[in-house]
Amino acid sequence: MIQTERLILREYSINDAPFVFELMNSEGWLKNIGDRNIKSIEEAESYLEKNYLSNYKKYGYGPFLVSLKEDGSPIGSSGLYKRESLDFPDIGFAFLSQFFNQGYAFEASMAVMKYAKETLKLQTITGITLPTNASSIKLLKKLGLLEVGLFTYENGEELLLFSN
Repeated sequence: MIQTERLILREYSINDAPFVFELMNSEGWLKNIGDRNIKSIEEAESYLEKNYLSNYKKYGYGPFLVSLKEDGSPIGSSGLYKRESLDFPDIGFAFLSQFFNQGYAFEASMAVMKYAKETLKLQTITGITLPTNASSIKLLKKLGLLEVGLFTYENGEELLLFSN
């Protein structure tokens, strides 16, 4: 578990499936990350097991559920992802729209970057985003990542690639 001034970041559990369902079907997720075809809580549970919980065991890291320290409400996700087509882990983040523009994504992602460097001893962190996602581009740069080129994602989509 990681704590910041306003947030708690922790590994996901299967009990977080209702939140994952909500987040992955939010407008921001669908527009900027893509439809993962999660249409039920059960599908969210399967997605969690396959893509999040297994990564904790396989790589020693993955995404964190981000919740407010004051009341424990889940508000988003921030963490590290290992993609077969990238040499280094990439930082990812997604928040429910009512928590946009309040500094939560930066606060959580800075904590993830610190954890990656100090605890996991990872020297290189990357980031990928749609060229049209101005908010993510701004955040990746604010995290100290520089745009280094284009990256073709598994579905053939061209994304901007950032690295420290």
